[in-house]
Amino acid sequence: MTVSRVLRNFPNVSPATRRRVLSAAKKLEYSPDPHIARLMVRIRSHRRRRTAAIIALVRDEIPGDELLDHAYQYVALDEVRIRAARHGYRAEEFRLDRTRMSASRLGQILETRGIEGLIISPQSSHSIGMELDYSRFAAVTLGYGLTHPALHRASTHMTQGIQQATAELTARGYRRIGLAITQWIDNRSDHTYQGAMLTYQQQVAPRDRVPLLLFPENNLAQEYEVFRKWFLRYRPDVVISFDSYVPEWLTEKLGRRIPEQVGMVVHDWAERHFNFAGIDHRRAQVAAAAVDMLATLLLHNERGVPDIPRQTLTPPSWVDGPSIRPR
Repeated sequence: MTVSRVLRNFPNVSPATRRRVLSAAKKLEYSPDPHIARLMVRIRSHRRRRTAAIIALVRDEIPGDELLDHAYQYVALDEVRIRAARHGYRAEEFRLDRTRMSASRLGQILETRGIEGLIISPQSSHSIGMELDYSRFAAVTLGYGLTHPALHRASTHMTQGIQQATAELTARGYRRIGLAITQWIDNRSDHTYQGAMLTYQQQVAPRDRVPLLLFPENNLAQEYEVFRKWFLRYRPDVVISFDSYVPEWLTEKLGRRIPEQVGMVVHDWAERHFNFAGIDHRRAQVAAAAVDMLATLLLHNERGVPDIPRQTLTPPSWVDGPSIRPR
């Protein structure tokens, strides 16, 4: 049993015993049979009733936070639940709020309920998720909003998303492509929006390069004047930006017709944006990747902050729409 616990990475074995077992396994050139390992995990799962077959989706809930605005989108609980069910888990949502649910209190609740697997979904620029004690849990985060600690991550590969968008727009005759997003969005993608756009601009004539607009504030409702000055100064013929606020600014305040006078591409497209072209982040697949990673961590009893965090990037897809010219 001690050997089994060491090979399955259980924590309740002394360091000296762990070294002896691993040394012996190395000398014997031992490697596990994956088919037997899966069978034994299933057998043991029926014995261990203490551990709940629940994955916790942990989100920030800070009243009045600007990132709770409808302009921002996140992985839905239902998308996590669908994939979790394929691994035999249920998914439940937990909210972190310093006044009602502190990180330490949530940790106590999860441990009491026997929940060992967490998916962290930051929804605030002041993420409380960094305050959790991860030593007792297997954990994965969505995107790059949680900068510390460095957990395993599942995210959309937005370098490819911007590359697809600029290629499609170029094929439709657009020359001055503008990107207008918040600093938070760029941070959440590990600056892949900015990096891909700057790479694109190196491939076009200097006169066609539209400087990136990174809104200084997350509250888009207050950013019209910033957008107006940028738009009138650099005159993009198509804008990649939010579906909220920006189309109204273009049509009602700046008097531009979409798509006749300016094209509009939603940087984070969803099915409700059927009247826009856009970049689909494929969040259902991002959720699936996060659950798959977490299920593997739980299978191998890997807890705490990893020495080398792994990342799974899901390629987004381009969606045509009536807000831009046809090919």
